[in-house]
Amino acid sequence: MLRQLATRQVRLTSKGGVSFARNIRHISNIVSQKDASEDSQTGKFINTLNKPYSVTTYARPNLVLTHGKGSLLYDLENRQYVDFTSGIAVTCLGHANKELAEIIHDQSTKLLHCSNLYYNLPAGELANKLVSKTKESGGMKDAQRVFLCNSGTEANEAALKFARKYGKSINENKIEIITFNNSFHGRSMGALSVTPNPKYQAPFAPLIPGVQVADTADIESVKSLIHKDKTCAVIIEPIQGEGGINVVSEKFLTELRKLCDDNEVLLIFDEIQCGLGRTGKLWAHSNLEQAVHPDILTMAKALGNGFPIGATMITEKVENSLAVGDHGTTYGGNALGARIGSFVVDKITDETFSEGVNEKSAIFVSLLSKIVEKYPDHVESVKGKGLLLGLQFKDNLTNSAVVDKCRENGLLAITAALNVLRIVPALNIPNDLIREGVEILDFSIKQVIEESK
Repeated sequence: MLRQLATRQVRLTSKGGVSFARNIRHISNIVSQKDASEDSQTGKFINTLNKPYSVTTYARPNLVLTHGKGSLLYDLENRQYVDFTSGIAVTCLGHANKELAEIIHDQSTKLLHCSNLYYNLPAGELANKLVSKTKESGGMKDAQRVFLCNSGTEANEAALKFARKYGKSINENKIEIITFNNSFHGRSMGALSVTPNPKYQAPFAPLIPGVQVADTADIESVKSLIHKDKTCAVIIEPIQGEGGINVVSEKFLTELRKLCDDNEVLLIFDEIQCGLGRTGKLWAHSNLEQAVHPDILTMAKALGNGFPIGATMITEKVENSLAVGDHGTTYGGNALGARIGSFVVDKITDETFSEGVNEKSAIFVSLLSKIVEKYPDHVESVKGKGLLLGLQFKDNLTNSAVVDKCRENGLLAITAALNVLRIVPALNIPNDLIREGVEILDFSIKQVIEESK
């Protein structure tokens, strides 16, 4: 019976939901509503069909999303939300993208999967396109080879394995990896080992040995750890997403690249969240001098607009250390994922599209800066670049409280470390929804402040 109710509700919402925020002109028009109760249709679905059978992962509110369109999402209670999360920087072209739906249907009638035992057309085309478009965009000057996989974590696992193999080809003891405070590279054992957050690491210790932790604000911390005979790689996010929307300075990255060169150490850029158009260029490092470019580049999230796909791009120098059978994957490079990835790359590398991202970023920064001015005792600054943005809150305003209040008011946003509210919308979010969403955010901050008095 519950399944039937859920299905019927989805059909109802597909015809139009109750809007929290549609056509907002004044803050007073925003209608707040708490998360669904335990005895609601949502509560019954979660407690009967979901929680008893799902492994514990995130702490989630009583919210069941049923469908979306563009930068709007709808739930089982027929409520509409402006989406500033895009599935954690994933759905870069928005929900239910019509062109992608047509590609998925077309490819599903031809070939979904054949494994890496054989070549397939879309995988080869995507690998070629990633390398060529990267160079055209001013990114990774020595990009040459691509390993296709299924997620960001897998992309980073491949990067770490490739780096270890490269190091051992020089010296059997050259296996150490340097990572950085506030970084996030994934939750599998290798990727988790270079994610130095006690909250994530402690329950699963001991982790992979040979990992050293430096500070992105202190190049001397790297100098004290890097060793020509021991260090094989340094892994860093040019903009830390999960860690607090922290933009690593060009000066630091330049000095880091030189340290790596001087010590025969590979430089890995993790652009899983900050890459693929999110900063207004194909890659966050595309703004850097060629001399600063990485030896290995990892990507995922936006590459599939919601379909699971990741990739690791390497130079020929790294490729030369690999042998047949060193690494592999069953699903990676499947025809469907690769075809979707090709479409996404074509879209986000279009010059007009990139200009649109920068235009939208300017609108966001202008509106968010007004929030900083309006609440100087509670909001410290706007952080980030492009459409990877954050509001840095002061200690007397918690990001989780604001996110909860935003959800009640019809806006989905997410937290990041260091008490930052993270904003990572679709790269093609309409300008009117940017303004609408920021207005809800403003109103929500005001409510949280007033309720805390």
